[in-house]
Amino acid sequence: MKSITDLNTSYRHSIVSDEIIEFHAGRIVVLIGICGVKNRASGEISLKGLTKFAKLDFFIRYPHHFRTASLHLGFEVDSNYIVTESKMIRFHYGPWDDRYNQVLPYLMSRGLLRMNKEGKGYILTLPEKGVELFKNLSKLDEFSIIIQKTKAVKKVMGSKTGSFLKNMIYELFVDEVSNKNLKEIIS
Repeated sequence: MKSITDLNTSYRHSIVSDEIIEFHAGRIVVLIGICGVKNRASGEISLKGLTKFAKLDFFIRYPHHFRTASLHLGFEVDSNYIVTESKMIRFHYGPWDDRYNQVLPYLMSRGLLRMNKEGKGYILTLPEKGVELFKNLSKLDEFSIIIQKTKAVKKVMGSKTGSFLKNMIYELFVDEVSNKNLKEIIS
């Protein structure tokens, strides 16, 4: 992955947003900002669990699978989004993105995210600086579609646990996810 600041303006090849670390970082900040829980005392926003985080991200990135899962849960979603935004791979606990290994430390190194171990899992927290970035991104037209999709995912899936979401994905998307080999791209 590349940073947008490292791109040469005379670069003659097409640049896909999927290749840009800031694209993924922005989506992750929005995901935690919308789907997380706000601490009234500190103003920080936290999302509990990497599994839940990755599965919510899956539904944001795969709107056609989100629609299927929503109907399965008894929700009718009004969505015109059908294109997969950025592909994920099949990993041990379902959909995953190896780019998380770059993007999460990228956000942490800039003071936009904290990850704390709690029991067997992790809590992803937007500290004050991350919350401020979330608020700024929420005002940008460029993020309006991601904001809309994330709000819809929160409404339908936000109260579910990571394990519930993982199991539902394996149940509903057998050919697309469950039967895939590890590290195989999810369609």
